[in-house]
Formats: sequence, C-alpha cells, structure tokens
Amino acid sequence: MAAGGSPLVMGSAGRLGRCCLNAWIPGLVPVRGSRYNPYYLEPEVNKEQHQIPVTELGPEETAALELRTTRPIKAALSHQSSSVFYDFLVSKFTNMMMLKGQKLLSRSIMSQTFESIKRKQIESYHKASESEKEAIECNPYKIFHQALENCKPVIGLTSIQRGGKSYQVPTPLTDNRRRFLAMKWLITECRENRHRRTHMNERLSQELLAAFNNEGNVIKRKHDLHKMAEANRAFAHFRWW
Repeated sequence: MAAGGSPLVMGSAGRLGRCCLNAWIPGLVPVRGSRYNPYYLEPEVNKEQHQIPVTELGPEETAALELRTTRPIKAALSHQSSSVFYDFLVSKFTNMMMLKGQKLLSRSIMSQTFESIKRKQIESYHKASESEKEAIECNPYKIFHQALENCKPVIGLTSIQRGGKSYQVPTPLTDNRRRFLAMKWLITECRENRHRRTHMNERLSQELLAAFNNEGNVIKRKHDLHKMAEANRAFAHFRWW
C-alpha cells in the first residue's frame, strides 16, 4: 500500500480479481431454479405404487426402493396429492378460474358446480323412463371430462406475415393448447355480462351440461374456429414456405 492507504497499481491481476468477485459470491448471489441439489430424489405421489408388496417388485424397483431409504427426497409440490379424489384437470381448471389468489373461493365454486350437476342429473334420472335411465350420466367428474373433451378444438389459426401481408394460417394444435382453449372458453363464457344475475357455479354447471351434450355457445365457438380454418385452407402452405 502507498502512503495514505491507496493501492499502488491496479493491473490485470486486480481487474481479474474484481471480475471473479462479481461473478461468484457465495450466499449473496441469488440463483434461480430448484432449492434442491441433484442428490435429492423426486417424491412418489402415486398411491398405487406404495401399495405394491415388496416381494412383487422387480430388481430395478427394489434398487430404487433401497435408494429411497438412504437418500433425501424432495418435498411434494402444493398441487400434487396421492388422494383418490385428486384430479389433474379439475385442479388445472380451478387454477385457471382463480382470481387474485382466491383459491379457496375457486375450489368452493367447483364443488358447488359438481353438486349442482349431480342434482340436475339425478332429477332427470328419476323423471326419465326405464329405457332412458341407462343413457343418463350422473357422475359429475365424467361429465366434466367429456364436456372438456367436446370443447377442445382440433385446428387453430396462426398469424403469419408473407410478402408484407398477414395471413391467418390453419395450424394443428398441441394437446396442451387444445386443453387451454377449452378451459378458457368455458370460463370466459361464464363471465359474460349477460350472466351477471346468475351465480358462477350455476352458470358453469349449465355450460358443462350443454357441452356434454355437444350444445351451447362454447361448442358453437369451436365450430366457428373450424369453419374459419376451413375457409383459410388456401394459406396452409405458408406454414412451410
């Protein structure tokens, strides 16, 4: 150190040390990603996997089970559950319907929706004749899954620019995109202003029952999208041009 406490020379070594100091500081630099290192194992949330006797496990499964007794396991995510009542699509729909983090309210709306569907179907079941009772579905979870499947579009439109113009090009949709559009259309249809005098659970039950029977505005919206894709099929080659 020179007189007065100032450093003598800041050469390449000083710059190198300063760069290294800025590049990595343990405990001070925030790191994005998992809080668990690769030594931790993934949690097993499949309840049926835990019910298999040890004597019926294969050599690889036995080795994996022994490995779980010696190595730490990650904590399960908040949306994962080994309950027999857990449904991935219902949980996904609940999260999409949630506003401002009010998940408890969203869950109560879903439970009230399933209860309303059950009541309506049982009422129709008792009013129907003996030959018509077999065709009436009373399980609200099956109705939800079938309604969601009926609302999924097969093909969509993608805006592509060619020659300074924008074209709506028909494009096949992935499974995640089809599921997202079906859920989004159901939720937005129930939130329209014309339904403001009806509770959300009642509107949702009506839309799910209509979609289960291939009726309603959501099914019409899916057909309109397919008609637009059919009308623009002349631009389909722009996907590869």
